Amino acid sequence: MESNPLIDRLPSHLKQFIVEQSSSDYTAQDQAVWRYVMRQNVNYLSKVAHGSYLEGLKKTGIDIEEIPEMYGMNRILKEIGWAAVAVDGFIPPSAFMEFQAYKVLVIAADIRTINHIEYTPAPDIIHESAGHAPIIADPQYAEYLRFFGEIGAKAMSSAKDYELYEAIRHLSIIKENPNTPEHAITKAEKAVDEISANMGEPSEMSRIRNLHWWTVEYGLIGTVDNPKIYGAGLLSSIGESYSCMQDNVEKIPYSLVAANQAFDITKPQPQLYVTPSFNTLTRVLNEFADTMALRRGGAYGLHLAVESNAVATAEYTSGLQICGVFSDYITDDNNELAYVQTTGPTMLAYYDKALVGHGKDSHPEGFGSPVGKLLGYDKPLEKMSYSELKEKGIETGSNISMKFESGVKIEGYLYLLRKNRYGNVILMTLKDCTVTYGERILFSPEWGLFDMAVGADIKSVFNGPSDPEAFNLQFKVPEEKTQKIVFNDRSKRLHILYKKVKCIREDKKEVESLVEIWNTLKQNYKEDWLLPLEIAELLNNQETYIGTVNEIVEFLNQYAEGNKEYKTLIINGLNSYIKH
Repeated sequence: MESNPLIDRLPSHLKQFIVEQSSSDYTAQDQAVWRYVMRQNVNYLSKVAHGSYLEGLKKTGIDIEEIPEMYGMNRILKEIGWAAVAVDGFIPPSAFMEFQAYKVLVIAADIRTINHIEYTPAPDIIHESAGHAPIIADPQYAEYLRFFGEIGAKAMSSAKDYELYEAIRHLSIIKENPNTPEHAITKAEKAVDEISANMGEPSEMSRIRNLHWWTVEYGLIGTVDNPKIYGAGLLSSIGESYSCMQDNVEKIPYSLVAANQAFDITKPQPQLYVTPSFNTLTRVLNEFADTMALRRGGAYGLHLAVESNAVATAEYTSGLQICGVFSDYITDDNNELAYVQTTGPTMLAYYDKALVGHGKDSHPEGFGSPVGKLLGYDKPLEKMSYSELKEKGIETGSNISMKFESGVKIEGYLYLLRKNRYGNVILMTLKDCTVTYGERILFSPEWGLFDMAVGADIKSVFNGPSDPEAFNLQFKVPEEKTQKIVFNDRSKRLHILYKKVKCIREDKKEVESLVEIWNTLKQNYKEDWLLPLEIAELLNNQETYIGTVNEIVEFLNQYAEGNKEYKTLIINGLNSYIKH
């Protein structure tokens, strides 16, 4: 794997998703599929895609004729400040977003089969490299993509989100394999539908994934009457890039409304959103971020953290951060946050850096702390000077008593004050400490030292730990892997024919043997339409073989009339492969 500085700085919890791209796994038929799709795309998209698309193909080093070596692409991508890595199919949404935040494209190493040449239910190298990569050559869009990753990685998920992700991943894997029995696909589709129908209140992650879908994947730019394509899902689908421009697909001005518009990855989209500019995408994303726990914090954020049952971070106004699985919180009579509680290993950090001595080992069973101001004082604790604290009886080496506006009361021996570089207190450590809220005991002396986070409010709550490396964060890597297709002997013999044609294309030798290959095809592989196109192209405009070319063209026209699902593919292929 050829790396670059952007890949090198990825945290370990993301690097675990990276796989090798084994070019030897691509068959000659795979190469023909790539060539066909890319030719059709370039020919058609030059008319309907955003202006940066074709130029972006050149800038990112993507060859129309051959599947790219993505780690070779990194030599070119680093010039525009990005990188690419190979992954195995769909990865968890939060990991996908975080890769984007690091300006790294994740590219599924597999390529769609000829059966799904128009549209694949699974991510593949055509979708990722030829769809996403070219548009990031536009600086405004590249910054939107990075910013989206930064915000999206902080979005709170629900347990149902991951269940749905696994179900969709499973469906995409088996649906792309032509050997999967129909009943297995039907069962997987039913599972996705059942989970989707019982998701409950949409999570932040599900809503921001909607925004991602209607922009990064299926976005249009320009005006409703004259839109251009920039979404990777459309750029990589030779079927939907055409159908999406038809009048029966509704075009809607892009706004925050798109966050509530769900989508079905298995079907063409009945509506699309049109943004007037890439800057508008960033503005709408900021509007969405304002609704998130990331920026709202407080009881709202803690509620989402508890509901997620996953590692999250709560950040105080002092900059002190609690990282762990939040299990409970208390609000006062005014519904203001009074106390927060985690269960299990918890880490404390300060502005995204773990506090020395307060890693998960120091708080293995959880962490609890009050939130708010002291009763009778407008100035928050974190803003008080040493003399102000002493005036209130808060001094190390003495027994203290603190009552908060919320009603939380703390009594104990002040053992240590932890301050930031500006002299503000961010953490207090007490011995023989009792913490109560009315009749409820929140901490007892026999539990050991009580570390109290200092802060007037929780200003932010977000997914994951603020310092993932120090927390030793590990994403769950899907156990089910993309299936390698097992070809029968007949398919293997067909692939040998594809390979022979590929070698002739590259070496420009033994052209006469193409006639023999064609004769084998029409006898034994009458269902194959792509290899005849390749042969006709190589023999075209050679007087000696005009009869063979005409025979192939007649065969393909007849095939198109008898197989409506391939008609458009074949006609478009004839127009681009056979130059008259």
